[in-house]
Amino acid sequence: MPGVRLDRWLWSTRHFKTRTLATDSCKRKGVQVNGTPAKASRLVHPGDLVQIQQGPLLKTVKVLELLEKRVSASIACEHYEDLTPPELYEQAKEASKGIWGDHSFPSSKGKPSKKQRRALEEFYLRLKDSG
Repeated sequence: MPGVRLDRWLWSTRHFKTRTLATDSCKRKGVQVNGTPAKASRLVHPGDLVQIQQGPLLKTVKVLELLEKRVSASIACEHYEDLTPPELYEQAKEASKGIWGDHSFPSSKGKPSKKQRRALEEFYLRLKDSG
């Protein structure tokens, strides 16, 4: 009976962004197939239950069809059935908020532009004058 490598299936169904991340998760025992920790080279077959630990979330999916190549997300979701209760998604969302709450901060991309530098200088001058 043919199968697909676990790391390849996880990558192609978009559970992990890269195949290397899928392999690393298998090495850290973050992926189980039918209740047992699985190596990245293990073959998965239709009907297998795969548990994936992604941060605070433990996802449980059932393999419906095999995929070897990465496809769009809308097509990928047709190849597995998500058995994870919605409450677990909510709990993971709450746990991932951390100390910052709902606030998100823009990522820094290099040094500030001239406009941003002037705004910072003005801000620091106001702080000096008021303090």
